[in-house]
Parts: sequence; structure tokens; C-alpha cells
Amino acid sequence: MTGASPRDADQDAQDVGSLEDRVAAANIRLPVRGNRKLDGLVAAVNADVQLKAWWHAAAVNAERLGMSDHSWVHIQIVSNIALRLTRLLARRGIRLSSVADHGLDERDAEVIIVAAALFHCVGMSIHRADHEQFSLFLTADKLPALLAPLYDEPRRSIVVAEASHAIISHRSKGAPFTMEGAIVRVADALDMAKGRSRVPFEQLLPNIHSLSSYAIESVKISAGTDTAVHVEIEMNNSAGIYQVDEGLGTKLRGTPLAEHLEVVARIDAEHEERLVPVFRLS
Repeated sequence: MTGASPRDADQDAQDVGSLEDRVAAANIRLPVRGNRKLDGLVAAVNADVQLKAWWHAAAVNAERLGMSDHSWVHIQIVSNIALRLTRLLARRGIRLSSVADHGLDERDAEVIIVAAALFHCVGMSIHRADHEQFSLFLTADKLPALLAPLYDEPRRSIVVAEASHAIISHRSKGAPFTMEGAIVRVADALDMAKGRSRVPFEQLLPNIHSLSSYAIESVKISAGTDTAVHVEIEMNNSAGIYQVDEGLGTKLRGTPLAEHLEVVARIDAEHEERLVPVFRLS
């Protein structure tokens, strides 16, 4: 393929114009598929200038620190991945925690998962260190207000509580104990293709993190045969195994999602000796 990726195109649009223009450019797109509450949440989020400003500030802080993309584009990608994982699990009849424990339905679970994905790194607008906790602080008032037209109590508070668990669970030692928390945690890790970095590779200090991140060409998520979800990762260099094993693997192992998701990484590069042509995460 040639030309700019969807991430590049969205980020180019974001980088043009005034602060107000850049904030206004954020526009989350999701396949709501008739889920009216999810559609209502996305519409409310797209109309909320304060939340968009937090995403912008998070992106700026990430750039200041030479980190990978934490803009609204990352938010949209993680939200879409999380929704994809959720629906593949539902297709296999796997009940999510909010459905099993609270008696909510699958559409409510989608709202919980997307809400968590939308808010999971807004705390980066304050600081990188402990940003997950800052995300909870910002979520505490904002998310209930966005959900007020969609849910009455006590369901609204349950949705907020479950989304908040998923938000805090995406930190390095988050240990999610709900399927929703595991989905958001893994979806965040699956935004790993090399376009994720807004810092040119040549400017990075070469280390295993930068080399591994740049080696990931693409991530494809589909229905599995033996498991509900199959993830196939294309790499251009075996250095990408570190990103798959230490990045994604660390986020997946020990979660309720682990038994339902298989990961296969393939190396398709003529210029290097194929020491590990196929790597399976276990």
C-alpha cells in the first residue's frame, strides 16, 4: 500500500490550525450497530469540548516525553479494537462480567467497554506517572454526566464503576478481574503497529523498545477456530517478538480473556535470517 495510513491522515488533520481547530478535529467513529445507548455515548463524547481538550493535552504530553501516540486517534483505535474483541466473544456465547454479575445486557457491556477505552488515558493530560489514577479522577464526574441521559440509577453507577475498573486495570500491574477490564487492557496493547509512533524512528535512541515497536507491520483480529479471537501480527523483523511477548503478552496473561484469545506473530522479511518464522504467544 502507498499513501498515508488512517492514523497519519487523522493526525495530519489534527495538527493543522488553532488549538480550537485541533480540539474540534477529534471525532470518534465506531460501528454502533443499532446500540442506541452506545450511539448516545459516542454522540455526547463528540460534542464534549472538555474531553477532547484532555485528549489533546495527553497527546502533547506524550510528544513532550518522546512517547508513542496518545492522541484521540489512539483512543479511537483502542475503542474499535475493544468493540471488535467484545463482539467476537459474544459470537461464541461468552458472557461478559457485567452481564453475569449485574444482569446487564450485552449492549450495556459495550457501553462499559467503550467508555473505559474513551477515558483510559485522559490522565496523561496531567502527568505520565500514575496517569491511570488521574484518569479515574477525571472520569469520576465527566462519565456520569455523559451517561445521565442514557441511564437511570442504579444502572448508571454500575456502568461507571465497571468502566472505572477497566480504566485502572490497564496499568502495568492492573490485574483486571472482569472480562471488560481485560478487553480494554488488551485492546490498548494491540494498538502496536509501527504507525503508532509519532516520533520518527531515526530520532529515537535505539533500544529494544523502539526497535521492537518499529518491527510491527500490522495487526489483524478475526474469529478464531479453537478460541473466540485470533490475532495475527505481521512483523518485518524478529525484534518485534519483544513487543508481542513483553508488551501484549504481559497485558494478556492471567486475565479472564487469556483463554479466549490466541496470538500468532509471523515474520515475513527476506533480508534477515528467519530464526523464528512464526511465534505463538503462550
